Formats: sequence, structure tokens, C-alpha cells
Amino acid sequence: MQHTYRFLLAFSLLSLATASVGRAQSLVSGFLPGKGHGSVVVSGTLERYQSVYLAPEKIDRVPIFDRVEVSSVNLYGSYGITDKLEAVVSLPYIQSKGFADERVLRELGYVNKRAGLQDITLLLKAKLFSTEIGTNVLDVLGVVSGSTPVSDYKSESGLGYIIAIGNGARKVSGQGVVHLKTLSGVFVTGQAGYSVRDNSAPNAFVAETKVGYAGPKLYIDALASFQKSDKSGTDILQPNFNDFFPATRVDFVRLGVSAFRPLAKGFGLTVGAATYVAGRNLGKSTGVSAGVAYNF
Repeated sequence: MQHTYRFLLAFSLLSLATASVGRAQSLVSGFLPGKGHGSVVVSGTLERYQSVYLAPEKIDRVPIFDRVEVSSVNLYGSYGITDKLEAVVSLPYIQSKGFADERVLRELGYVNKRAGLQDITLLLKAKLFSTEIGTNVLDVLGVVSGSTPVSDYKSESGLGYIIAIGNGARKVSGQGVVHLKTLSGVFVTGQAGYSVRDNSAPNAFVAETKVGYAGPKLYIDALASFQKSDKSGTDILQPNFNDFFPATRVDFVRLGVSAFRPLAKGFGLTVGAATYVAGRNLGKSTGVSAGVAYNF
């Protein structure tokens, strides 16, 4: 069973673990790979949205660009430093494409596409406590992470940066994780924490709940993610908004599912989907993802 958990670790972490404009990645699970074990994952995601969650209400079209399509490729790696300590690194390449009229673009000096490497994230996860509850195991973990842009992608003032590939902010986060796994393979994971950002991006409370099954030949999960930004942030097109999108107050509720099927010799395939069901200052995006992983 321990080998099964090691093999499926990357895919519990992979639940749409490619970066998306305006939201944080979910790189945290309740599983640990064990000393000397880890995973390398290459995944791709395609997201689209036309409606936008603004304050005080949703609008049906993206300002200027009508609709937006975001595609990304993410490189992810994890390694067990000890049986109780894991290191994770993630780096996405993102292309954000709008569909503004060419005449409008010429008049405003905007472009319909922005692309580049976004932010590298480094994460450490440690098991702090573990106990048995009957035949079940309850683990408590602590997580610290940081991210910073690795390219000079622009995220400046002006409505043309609606399609920016990121907010250009450096982030430091801390989270607590509670993970209950049963003998049958069913598990429940809850996590909550706080993210501190610069570049005028408001700090945010983040949380996630995941329920799933991790077996020898199949991994599946369903998740709900939540972010609530500090009130210091601005609202798009509202008073005090100065066209600087990194300073906007981004809130969301996101639902998703993912599944993984192991193949021979450490390789496996994963698929997933996610959608936003509520939010503030972000697109009502729905996305699908697929990835290939190697576990060692």
C-alpha cells in the first residue's frame, strides 16, 4: 500500500496543478513520497472564459477582448528528503489569448496575445503529527512555499493587461494540512493558510478540501478551492481602480475533479477538469488538463 501511495502522489498534487492567470496553484496534498522517492510531471491545461466575475455582479463579455483562452504547460517535480519532509518545484509556461477586434487593438495599442514563463514555486512540506484512528491514519502536515517571476512578463496599468499571464508578484505562503486515509484507499484532505504578496497584490486566505480514492490501479478525487483576498485590493472598473490589475482583489470558489491511471515502469497518465462557480475580479473559467508522469 505504501508503494501505491508513492506512485499516486504526483496525481493527488496534479489536480489541475498548472498555473492559471489570477489564481494560485494547488501543489499541496496529504501524501508524502518517502525518502529518496519522488515524481516528475509534465502537464498541459486549456482554459476558456467569456463571462467575468466583477463587483458587484458578473458581466457576460470580457472588456475589450470579448473572450479569453489560456493554455499552459507545467513542469513539476517532487522529492522526498526524508520520510517526513518533501520538496516540490513547479514552473509553468503560459499563453493568454484575447479575441479583440483588430481595429480596436490598433486604436488602443493593445495586443491579443501574451506568453512566457510565469512564476517558479518552491515548496517544503513536513509531517508534524500522525496517529491511528481504528484502521485509519490521521496526519497533520505543515507547508511553507515561495514563488517569484522568472521572466520579464509585463503586468502593468491599462485594460490591455486583462490578458497578462500573471500579476508579477512574489509570494510567501504557509498552510496547515489535515489528511485522513482509510484502509480501503478512501481519503479526505483539508488545508488552509495565508499568502503574502508584493507588487501591490493583496494578501489572501486560501483553503481547499479534497475527497478521493487512491488504489493500486486508479486514483480519483474531487476538490473545492477557496481564496479570499484582503479588502485592501481594488475592484475592476470601480472607484479607486487605477487600471493596475495586480492590485485587484481576487476571490474565488473553484470545483474540480481529476483521475490517474498508472502504466508500466513508473509511468502514468492523468486527466482533470475544473470550473469557477463564484468569484471577484476574475474570469468564469472552465478548464481541462492532461499530464504524463514518471515516479521514482
